[in-house]
Amino acid sequence: MSSYFRHYQAFHAIIETGTVTGAAEQLGVSQPAISNLLGQLERKTKLKLFERSRGRLLPTPESMVLYEEIDTVVRGLDHVNQAVVDLQNQKAGQLQVATNHAMAFGFMPGEIARFAQSKPNLTVSFQSQYSTKIQEWVMAGLFEIGICELPVRHDGLDQIPFFFEIMCALPHDSPLAKHEVLTPALLDNVPFIVMGADHMVNRRAREAFQRDGANMRVRCHTDLFRNALNMVKQGLGVTLVDPFTLSSDDRQGYLLRRFEPQIRLDVVILTARGRPISAIGEQFLAQVSQSMSQLALPQELP
Repeated sequence: MSSYFRHYQAFHAIIETGTVTGAAEQLGVSQPAISNLLGQLERKTKLKLFERSRGRLLPTPESMVLYEEIDTVVRGLDHVNQAVVDLQNQKAGQLQVATNHAMAFGFMPGEIARFAQSKPNLTVSFQSQYSTKIQEWVMAGLFEIGICELPVRHDGLDQIPFFFEIMCALPHDSPLAKHEVLTPALLDNVPFIVMGADHMVNRRAREAFQRDGANMRVRCHTDLFRNALNMVKQGLGVTLVDPFTLSSDDRQGYLLRRFEPQIRLDVVILTARGRPISAIGEQFLAQVSQSMSQLALPQELP
């Protein structure tokens, strides 16, 4: 089959266009070359593929059976050729990215949609998961790019760090709304919606309350910033929330205030050290790094 592919391609083009002239134009060769390929194919297969009538080629029944078999193969090669062109132009390929849950509700889908606009043949593998699992996935090669919270627990991962200021969200009718900045002293004994006990934001907030001798009155635990913010909207208490959740929220039903002392969320973009990243991955990495930088705190120079 491989040594005669050009012959089958010429035959397929004749069927598709209806003429030797049309086949020659489609394949970018001369008419004699098409006629020669067709003659060789008929001799090789010992089949009469066309009837010649008044200068036209009429497919025989045997020809149409052969065409049905060849069609998938020829079209498949056309798809392969187009895929090569798309890869060269960075319009095709596979984007593999895993993020923490906070980015999954709006920020990352928006980034992926913007990235895919000029890449109609791009396929995307996108998952959200807890940070430790994301690190395992990148190490195992299941995802090229991982975005998660610190700490990084695996060697062999290259890191791009970002630091984000956490804001305080409170019900719109809270008496605390009169304050531009909220502190542990002002939030003493106020119902609080917190992330899990081991989450860095919860841990850092507790430390701030302890330093000020204030009581962090926990009313509800949850595992997602999104859940915590929705509970604030229902008037269940105040919470600390990240900029990614806020960037995809309608900002209705609550107020935002700065919290002092400043509490940060530490996030890293991960790739596997020593494993080449695809051109598509490199391009997306540059885009998402820039977008995250716009939300992040300025980083001090060493």
